[in-house]
Amino acid sequence: MESAAHHKLLEHVPCFLCGADDYDIIHRARNGRETDGVDSQRFRASGDELLVDQLVRCRHCALQYVNPRLRGDLILSGYTEGEDPAYVSQLKARERTFASALDEIERAAGATGRLLDIGTAAGAFVAAARDRGWQAEGCEPNRWLAEYGARHYGICIRQGSVFDQQYEEGSFDVVTLWDVIEHTTDPRAVLERCRALLKPGGILVVNYPDIGSWIARVLGRRWLFLTSVHLYYFDRGTIRLMLEKTGYRVETVRPHIQRLELDYLLSRGAVRSRALSRFSRALIRPFRIARAQVPYWLGQTFVVGRKTSGLLTVLGLEL
Repeated sequence: MESAAHHKLLEHVPCFLCGADDYDIIHRARNGRETDGVDSQRFRASGDELLVDQLVRCRHCALQYVNPRLRGDLILSGYTEGEDPAYVSQLKARERTFASALDEIERAAGATGRLLDIGTAAGAFVAAARDRGWQAEGCEPNRWLAEYGARHYGICIRQGSVFDQQYEEGSFDVVTLWDVIEHTTDPRAVLERCRALLKPGGILVVNYPDIGSWIARVLGRRWLFLTSVHLYYFDRGTIRLMLEKTGYRVETVRPHIQRLELDYLLSRGAVRSRALSRFSRALIRPFRIARAQVPYWLGQTFVVGRKTSGLLTVLGLEL
């Protein structure tokens, strides 16, 4: 039986998208418990621990989310602490991925301008945008990553969540959320804050792992993005509904191809099979391709939304 102290770590949450508290259980909690507690190594940018919590699907809007879950204040505290050298080992590959994405962002925005990257980790996207002529900055809860990125790239990274900062409303042309929205305890509040920070007609970019993608459906509970750091699992329908409800017109939804070093990708496979991971890494070693930057896709999805007028949002119209 779980202790009363353990239950104090948990909170029951309704569906943030439609407000209903009526769901089906998709995956039950493993080991008969909903959470293993708070650990800064669990809540890191490169965190890949398998999902141990209960995953549910709302019967009204089909959003999938962890319920019950760790209290929101404990999750944010976990993200603030700890170091993540594994993440920063892949900065060059991440820069290459982001440079490609900027082509599409610039087409949508029409020109370079002022850009904010929320949950920027070590700032690879901010640096890539700066090098393309953007006035770019970021914010990041993790102290170690924020300090590392600011020092490594010579960029502005404010430590803390977007709600901790004093950004001027209506001052950004583009706001980005790279692999962030699924980690947040209140995605709606985050998107509403982004909308307030954007100029009229400004661009929001969201990248997320799509649980409705064919690869996620085929792999089921073996899908590598079913991890303990993800609180919400969107598909194309629920991501579109969420953005429309918070004042955006969705303009682009497409697969997002990322690049990482081959050995790093194979090492991450250890979460499923340590033996297979070790074998595959040993297999490539003689060929000297461990550091090769390879494209991969496991359901990552790129979305561009444009801020609509306040009147259109109230009326629920898209023009």
